[in-house]
Amino acid sequence: MIDTAGQKPLQDSCERQKHSLEESRNALGEDHPDTLTAMLDLADCLWAQGRLIAARKLEEAVVEGRRRLLGEQHPDTLKAIGKLAVSLAAQGNLEQARQLQEQIVRGRRALLGDADLETLRAVNNLAGTVAAQGDFTRARELLASVLATTCCEFGERHPDSLTTMSNLAAVLWQEGDRAEAYALQQQVVESWRRERGEDDEATRAAAAVIEMMERDPGY
Repeated sequence: MIDTAGQKPLQDSCERQKHSLEESRNALGEDHPDTLTAMLDLADCLWAQGRLIAARKLEEAVVEGRRRLLGEQHPDTLKAIGKLAVSLAAQGNLEQARQLQEQIVRGRRALLGDADLETLRAVNNLAGTVAAQGDFTRARELLASVLATTCCEFGERHPDSLTTMSNLAAVLWQEGDRAEAYALQQQVVESWRRERGEDDEATRAAAAVIEMMERDPGY
């Protein structure tokens, strides 16, 4: 049964976002920064509804608008490109998503350096797309590099370190290195438990991965 009551708040939110976008367009014009931000907000809402084609069209418009206004390497342009890359990957266009994410990594490195969290997150996102393409060796290399830098700069228990550990465990599992993957994911679970407790959402999500691994007949 479809939970129509649960969908209504999201529908109402999208309607408000549409109204806000139209007001901004009428008052400020299509390429005003506030209009472009409103487009991206609406795209996020449409994404949550599963309307990926409509969200992608808005994201493409924002990318082009910010390129014209701010240039290719501005942080706001890179943010919009990142959202577009996620939509492309979700729609199965992995090669184009990968090319955009590689551009984001280059841009973040140029702006912020190799050890900045935004740069490391961009590499992490790229690794996810690379893994989705089946290039597990390259994905593992990218994640191992991110993990080493994140642990060194921010500590092993930093949320980004733990997220990267979990991503690396997933790639190792897909490569067939089940023992190492399981051990690494156990470390993630134990760290989240110490940091946030047994009932935290991150702890539960990490523990669910362990349970999935244990149920896998190949383990």
